[in-house]
Amino acid sequence: MNSPAPCLADIDVVILAGGLGTRIRDTLGDTPKLLAPVAGTPFLDLLIRRLQSFGARRLVLGLGHLADRVQAHLAANPPDGIEAITAVEPKPLGTAGALRFVRPHIKTDPVLVMNGDSFFAADLGAFVESHRAGGTDASILCAPVENTQRFGRLDISDDGRVRAFLEKDDSQSQGQPAPGVINAGVYLFDRTMLDRIDEMPGPSLERDVFEQLAPGTLNAVTGDGAFIDIGTPDDLARAADVLKPYF
Repeated sequence: MNSPAPCLADIDVVILAGGLGTRIRDTLGDTPKLLAPVAGTPFLDLLIRRLQSFGARRLVLGLGHLADRVQAHLAANPPDGIEAITAVEPKPLGTAGALRFVRPHIKTDPVLVMNGDSFFAADLGAFVESHRAGGTDASILCAPVENTQRFGRLDISDDGRVRAFLEKDDSQSQGQPAPGVINAGVYLFDRTMLDRIDEMPGPSLERDVFEQLAPGTLNAVTGDGAFIDIGTPDDLARAADVLKPYF
């Protein structure tokens, strides 16, 4: 298989990892979620390897709970060819608040922003190309999944724009799987979108920013490949099997 194109060589990557990890704290103890072991390898290292394969050179980590553990890990295991900057939140700020907090460290336009507790094996090169051709200042990478119950789902128009963010439907509340397309927690934002986020109140990118925008504002790019969110003990336990084909 050919190596991916180095599409992130001139794009900063922000990883948002300031959450408290309450759903998985009993499993991880004093280990931050970003360092959760997946087949013996810290999850952060797997994310970095994936980003390296797309040519990433500069990484900004928004940290909070147990940030010192992550900083110590990076100091002891500096990623090859990547400058890694950490910014520690003074208190939990939410995803939008965290992005505002780390913005002074962002040097590129656009910037790739991703949640630190999920992995999506999509082609980031195709995502970058679609964003640049999409005519919007913000793009969301979307993942098709067999059951959207934990995530809610997206209503996407034929021309690839987000029409609405939908919550659980009746079939989900009755325990029936409902396939659909979800927000994979990976974004490309131009500087104008970062300006807009700075001006909007509220801590959550999803609720306080995306859901307040006019329908059609956001470019939606649906990728292929495995998706997993390690935020629960069950999903962390199956992460090794899901991610094995990619490492």
